Amino acid sequence: MDKLDTQASDARPVLEGPDIARVLTRIAHEIVERAKGADDVVLLGIPTRGVFLARRLAAKLEQITEKQIPVGSLDITMYRDDLRLQPPRALARTEIPGDGLDGRLVVLVDDVLFSGRTIRAALDALNDIGRPRAVQLAVLVDRGHRELPIRADYVGKNLPTSLRETVKVQLAEEDGRDTVLLGAKPTAAPDAQR
Repeated sequence: MDKLDTQASDARPVLEGPDIARVLTRIAHEIVERAKGADDVVLLGIPTRGVFLARRLAAKLEQITEKQIPVGSLDITMYRDDLRLQPPRALARTEIPGDGLDGRLVVLVDDVLFSGRTIRAALDALNDIGRPRAVQLAVLVDRGHRELPIRADYVGKNLPTSLRETVKVQLAEEDGRDTVLLGAKPTAAPDAQR
Protein backbone atom coordinates (compact mmCIF):
# COMPACT_ATOMS: atom_id res chain seq x y z
CA MET A 1 0.00 0.00 0.00
CA ASP A 2 1.30 3.45 -0.84
CA LYS A 3 1.01 6.46 1.45
CA LEU A 4 -2.26 7.65 -0.13
CA ASP A 5 -3.91 4.23 0.32
CA THR A 6 -2.82 4.17 3.97
CA GLN A 7 -4.32 7.61 4.55
CA ALA A 8 -7.58 6.65 2.84
CA SER A 9 -7.89 3.47 4.95
CA ASP A 10 -7.52 5.53 8.15
CA ALA A 11 -10.29 7.90 7.04
CA ARG A 12 -13.93 7.31 7.82
CA PRO A 13 -16.74 8.12 5.39
CA VAL A 14 -19.07 10.92 6.47
CA LEU A 15 -21.08 11.02 3.22
CA GLU A 16 -21.60 8.25 0.68
CA GLY A 17 -23.05 8.31 -2.84
CA PRO A 18 -26.76 8.38 -1.88
CA ASP A 19 -26.08 11.09 0.73
CA ILE A 20 -24.30 13.25 -1.85
CA ALA A 21 -27.20 12.83 -4.30
CA ARG A 22 -29.68 13.81 -1.56
CA VAL A 23 -27.80 16.96 -0.51
CA LEU A 24 -27.43 18.07 -4.14
CA THR A 25 -31.19 17.65 -4.60
CA ARG A 26 -31.79 19.74 -1.46
CA ILE A 27 -29.37 22.44 -2.61
CA ALA A 28 -31.08 22.55 -6.04
CA HIS A 29 -34.47 23.11 -4.37
CA GLU A 30 -32.98 25.82 -2.15
CA ILE A 31 -31.52 27.61 -5.18
CA VAL A 32 -34.87 27.53 -6.99
CA GLU A 33 -36.67 28.80 -3.90
CA ARG A 34 -34.21 31.62 -3.17
CA ALA A 35 -33.89 32.67 -6.83
CA LYS A 36 -37.67 32.36 -7.40
CA GLY A 37 -36.96 30.00 -10.27
CA ALA A 38 -33.70 29.57 -12.10
CA ASP A 39 -34.16 31.78 -15.16
CA ASP A 40 -30.96 33.78 -14.72
CA VAL A 41 -28.89 31.23 -12.76
CA VAL A 42 -25.43 30.26 -14.03
CA LEU A 43 -23.44 27.57 -12.21
CA LEU A 44 -19.63 27.83 -12.20
CA GLY A 45 -17.69 24.94 -10.73
CA ILE A 46 -14.22 25.45 -9.29
CA PRO A 47 -11.90 22.75 -10.69
CA THR A 48 -11.62 19.94 -10.19
CA ARG A 49 -14.44 18.41 -8.18
CA GLY A 50 -16.47 21.61 -8.06
CA VAL A 51 -16.98 21.31 -11.82
CA PHE A 52 -18.43 17.80 -11.46
CA LEU A 53 -20.68 18.95 -8.61
CA ALA A 54 -21.85 21.94 -10.69
CA ARG A 55 -22.82 19.62 -13.57
CA ARG A 56 -24.72 17.35 -11.20
CA LEU A 57 -26.44 20.34 -9.64
CA ALA A 58 -27.40 21.66 -13.09
CA ALA A 59 -29.01 18.30 -13.91
CA LYS A 60 -31.02 18.45 -10.66
CA LEU A 61 -32.09 22.05 -11.39
CA GLU A 62 -33.17 21.03 -14.90
CA GLN A 63 -35.33 18.24 -13.44
CA ILE A 64 -37.01 20.72 -11.10
CA THR A 65 -37.45 23.66 -13.49
CA GLU A 66 -37.62 21.82 -16.84
CA LYS A 67 -35.22 24.47 -18.18
CA GLN A 68 -31.62 24.11 -19.28
CA ILE A 69 -29.24 25.62 -16.73
CA PRO A 70 -25.95 27.08 -18.01
CA VAL A 71 -22.97 25.45 -16.31
CA GLY A 72 -19.27 26.16 -16.69
CA SER A 73 -15.99 26.24 -14.82
CA LEU A 74 -13.84 28.95 -13.28
CA ASP A 75 -10.08 28.41 -13.05
CA ILE A 76 -8.75 30.36 -10.08
CA THR A 77 -5.14 29.16 -10.20
CA MET A 78 -3.57 32.50 -11.14
CA TYR A 79 -5.66 34.34 -8.52
CA ARG A 80 -4.54 32.25 -5.55
CA ASP A 81 -2.57 34.03 -2.83
CA ASP A 82 -0.50 30.91 -2.16
CA LEU A 83 0.63 30.34 -5.75
CA ARG A 84 4.30 30.90 -4.95
CA LEU A 85 4.11 28.55 -1.94
CA GLN A 86 2.66 25.62 -3.89
CA PRO A 87 4.33 23.31 -6.41
CA PRO A 88 3.67 24.18 -10.06
CA ARG A 89 0.28 23.02 -11.29
CA ALA A 90 -1.44 22.79 -14.62
CA LEU A 91 -3.97 25.47 -15.42
CA ALA A 92 -7.56 24.32 -15.70
CA ARG A 93 -9.90 25.86 -18.21
CA THR A 94 -12.36 28.61 -17.53
CA GLU A 95 -15.53 27.96 -19.48
CA ILE A 96 -18.22 30.63 -19.33
CA PRO A 97 -21.49 29.31 -20.73
CA GLY A 98 -23.96 31.03 -23.02
CA ASP A 99 -24.28 34.79 -23.00
CA GLY A 100 -21.77 35.42 -20.24
CA LEU A 101 -22.29 36.46 -16.64
CA ASP A 102 -23.40 40.09 -16.80
CA GLY A 103 -26.65 40.61 -14.91
CA ARG A 104 -26.94 36.92 -14.02
CA LEU A 105 -27.04 35.13 -10.66
CA VAL A 106 -23.77 33.20 -10.52
CA VAL A 107 -23.61 30.27 -8.12
CA LEU A 108 -20.03 29.20 -7.47
CA VAL A 109 -19.80 25.49 -6.70
CA ASP A 110 -16.95 23.85 -4.78
CA ASP A 111 -16.43 20.63 -2.88
CA VAL A 112 -15.03 21.85 0.47
CA LEU A 113 -15.13 25.28 2.09
CA PHE A 114 -12.22 25.69 4.48
CA SER A 115 -10.24 28.92 4.91
CA GLY A 116 -12.22 30.89 2.30
CA ARG A 117 -9.13 31.72 0.25
CA THR A 118 -10.23 29.68 -2.76
CA ILE A 119 -13.53 31.55 -2.88
CA ARG A 120 -11.75 34.90 -2.51
CA ALA A 121 -9.66 33.93 -5.54
CA ALA A 122 -12.83 32.94 -7.41
CA LEU A 123 -14.39 36.34 -6.68
CA ASP A 124 -11.26 38.05 -8.01
CA ALA A 125 -11.41 35.92 -11.17
CA LEU A 126 -15.09 36.80 -11.66
CA ASN A 127 -14.25 40.51 -11.54
CA ASP A 128 -12.05 40.02 -14.61
CA ILE A 129 -14.76 38.14 -16.54
CA GLY A 130 -17.98 40.06 -16.03
CA ARG A 131 -20.40 41.75 -13.71
CA PRO A 132 -22.94 39.30 -12.28
CA ARG A 133 -26.13 40.61 -10.66
CA ALA A 134 -25.25 38.54 -7.58
CA VAL A 135 -22.83 35.78 -6.58
CA GLN A 136 -23.74 32.93 -4.28
CA LEU A 137 -21.77 29.94 -3.05
CA ALA A 138 -22.76 26.27 -2.89
CA VAL A 139 -20.44 23.74 -1.24
CA LEU A 140 -20.75 20.05 -0.55
CA VAL A 141 -18.93 20.33 2.80
CA ASP A 142 -18.23 23.29 5.08
CA ARG A 143 -15.50 22.25 7.50
CA GLY A 144 -15.06 25.58 9.27
CA HIS A 145 -11.76 27.33 10.14
CA ARG A 146 -12.42 30.42 8.03
CA GLU A 147 -9.58 32.91 7.61
CA LEU A 148 -11.69 35.33 5.57
CA PRO A 149 -15.25 36.59 6.09
CA ILE A 150 -16.79 34.20 3.55
CA ARG A 151 -19.89 32.08 4.11
CA ALA A 152 -21.65 29.57 1.86
CA ASP A 153 -25.26 30.22 0.86
CA TYR A 154 -25.91 26.51 0.29
CA VAL A 155 -24.18 23.78 2.30
CA GLY A 156 -24.54 20.05 1.83
CA LYS A 157 -23.04 19.17 5.21
CA ASN A 158 -21.53 21.23 8.00
CA LEU A 159 -18.66 19.14 9.28
CA PRO A 160 -16.85 20.52 12.33
CA THR A 161 -13.23 19.46 12.08
CA SER A 162 -9.96 19.98 13.83
CA LEU A 163 -6.96 21.42 12.00
CA ARG A 164 -5.35 18.00 12.50
CA GLU A 165 -7.98 16.43 10.25
CA THR A 166 -8.45 16.34 6.50
CA VAL A 167 -11.61 16.19 4.42
CA LYS A 168 -11.28 14.38 1.10
CA VAL A 169 -14.07 14.41 -1.45
CA GLN A 170 -14.07 11.62 -3.99
CA LEU A 171 -16.42 11.75 -6.97
CA ALA A 172 -17.09 9.03 -9.52
CA GLU A 173 -16.03 11.23 -12.44
CA GLU A 174 -12.53 11.67 -11.02
CA ASP A 175 -12.04 8.95 -8.40
CA GLY A 176 -14.36 6.12 -9.40
CA ARG A 177 -16.67 6.49 -6.38
CA ASP A 178 -18.70 9.05 -4.46
CA THR A 179 -17.70 9.61 -0.85
CA VAL A 180 -16.52 12.23 1.61
CA LEU A 181 -13.79 11.00 3.94
CA LEU A 182 -12.68 12.49 7.24
CA GLY A 183 -9.24 11.43 8.44
CA ALA A 184 -6.13 12.48 10.29
CA LYS A 185 -3.78 14.88 8.56
CA PRO A 186 -0.72 12.95 7.37
CA THR A 187 2.40 13.49 9.38
CA ALA A 188 5.63 14.25 7.60
CA ALA A 189 7.90 11.30 6.98
CA PRO A 190 11.12 11.33 9.04
CA ASP A 191 13.17 12.10 5.90
CA ALA A 192 10.96 15.10 5.13
CA GLN A 193 11.54 16.60 8.60
CA ARG A 194 15.25 17.13 8.05
